[in-house]
Amino acid sequence: MNPAVSIVMPVYGVEDYVGRAIESILSQDFSDWELWCVDDGSRDRSGGICDAYAARDPRIRVIHKANGGAAEARNDAIRRARGRWFWFVDSDDWAEAGMLSSLVAPGEAADAELVVGGFHIDTYGKGPVPFTQRQSLPSRTYATQEEFRRDAHRLFDKNLLYPPWNKLFRAEYLAKNDIFFPDTFWDDLPFNLAVLRDVEKVVLVEDAHYHFLRKRGESETARYRPEAHRRRIEEHRWMCDLYRHWGVDTPETREFLARRHVERLLGCVENVCTPACPLRGKERLEAVRRIVLSPEVAPAMALARPRSKRLKFLLFPFRHRLPRLALWEGRVISFIRRHDTAFFARAKAHR
Repeated sequence: MNPAVSIVMPVYGVEDYVGRAIESILSQDFSDWELWCVDDGSRDRSGGICDAYAARDPRIRVIHKANGGAAEARNDAIRRARGRWFWFVDSDDWAEAGMLSSLVAPGEAADAELVVGGFHIDTYGKGPVPFTQRQSLPSRTYATQEEFRRDAHRLFDKNLLYPPWNKLFRAEYLAKNDIFFPDTFWDDLPFNLAVLRDVEKVVLVEDAHYHFLRKRGESETARYRPEAHRRRIEEHRWMCDLYRHWGVDTPETREFLARRHVERLLGCVENVCTPACPLRGKERLEAVRRIVLSPEVAPAMALARPRSKRLKFLLFPFRHRLPRLALWEGRVISFIRRHDTAFFARAKAHR
């Protein structure tokens, strides 16, 4: 018989983490699942660790392939999986035992197409105990598509709609709409936007059982990205397009879209100020100038309402079009992020 849940886990260079991720799946109090571990050309022991678990439990299947990226790895498993639901797990994260049971039951009861749960962000700094930030909202079954669309900005603000790993996706819905992960950097957002575009039956679950780890220095979020500014502009257009498609245009959603965009532009400035950035001197200032003075900043700042004095202060260079001040600010943020990740996470959580 086909399992209720197909769990998909792309695996690459995570020999110190993947065992814990698989163990957390084995410990679930909901047992009707299959796990697809896709070894994406790992050069360490990651693939072998997956094989060892597969030898012990027939619900675990391992695919070994040449390196092609997380999107290609996930899509490979999607085409082979047999479950009614998909759960996409990162191989350096873990989940508490009640994760699946807390999502499957309400999803099945509502005949939902998408179930969204809460999660924790565990950020490790200098000590062994992480700073943990919980992201969740009260449980709710949306009665109509329109009701969900009008409330979605609150879920976006809690980061609940961006990642794939805190959700169950109805397999039939993905197949009917031919939804796969795009072959691009930061593939999570376009995948989720494709799911959200026409989804009708959504359930929100307050329980937060998933733990997203910020620890590895070599992780995707720690690298310099020369295309970051271009991608953030592209993302903003995707978000605006989603709301146009939904036909939702309220003061709350306009403010959310504007604030979201300028917050991410602040991240682009910090990206330019990382030591890994090859730009120096006037080149770096010019890159920051292009970000701060880009055409969409002024209208966004006119709508954005920062929710803390800290964020209001950080956005001062954008509001007053001051690239040199933004560059200085970016250097300070970059220094703090590199030298005390946990402190940076606390400051970001309360901005």
